[in-house]
Amino acid sequence: MNDIQNKVVVITGASSGIGKETATLLAAKGTKLVLAARRTSALAALATALTAQYDTEVIYQQTDVTQLADMQALIELTIAKFGRIDVLFNNAGLMPVSMLRDGKVDEWEAMIDINIKGALYGIKYALPLMEQQKSGHIITTDSVAGHFTGEGSSVYSATKYAMRAVMEGLRVEEVGMGIKSTLISPGHAQTELASRISDPQLRAAVLKSETETGLTATDVANAVMYAIDTPDNVGVNEVILRSIDQRDY
Repeated sequence: MNDIQNKVVVITGASSGIGKETATLLAAKGTKLVLAARRTSALAALATALTAQYDTEVIYQQTDVTQLADMQALIELTIAKFGRIDVLFNNAGLMPVSMLRDGKVDEWEAMIDINIKGALYGIKYALPLMEQQKSGHIITTDSVAGHFTGEGSSVYSATKYAMRAVMEGLRVEEVGMGIKSTLISPGHAQTELASRISDPQLRAAVLKSETETGLTATDVANAVMYAIDTPDNVGVNEVILRSIDQRDY
């Protein structure tokens, strides 16, 4: 079933950035959407705007991806409303990059909880349903930092390398089940992630790179759309995209 209009798509981290732009592009196609994030007011505003502008169905639920019960409730809401789940877009993420010498353990743990465990929790609850359907698509926002480690990105890169392993394992394990596995790995991108970097020098450097050479959230959302809107027998396993003006990794 590669008719994108009839698909049911769950998006975490949907209140801003790549998640919000992906939701907007999908709504324009008439896709049924389930939006999740921690900021309920932003989700409500987005759902209202999308249903007012497009012929689509949009529901939302406040969700903390680091909480197993929240992810279970999100998937259960999807099934209760739409009876199936065609795409889970594990998009929620965190990028408070810092030097290892600074020992910012709280930030390390937050990245591990959101970037790795949050995606795994989504897989835990969506995958059995997709196996029952004999179809489904799990997409995770990764990064070029999952291929290269730069100054200050050791732990962030570790979480992204980890998700490359998880998603390749998912692909291998689900061969013959009709389930697709896709990593979306952008380079510098203009999102809210950099604003949460606590190190002022690193924050300024990342923001400068994103402003001068970064992809827009819509650029990345278009890559997600490409992966979703492929024939049932085609699996786009990874998309790496950078601005043509980006010089470093």
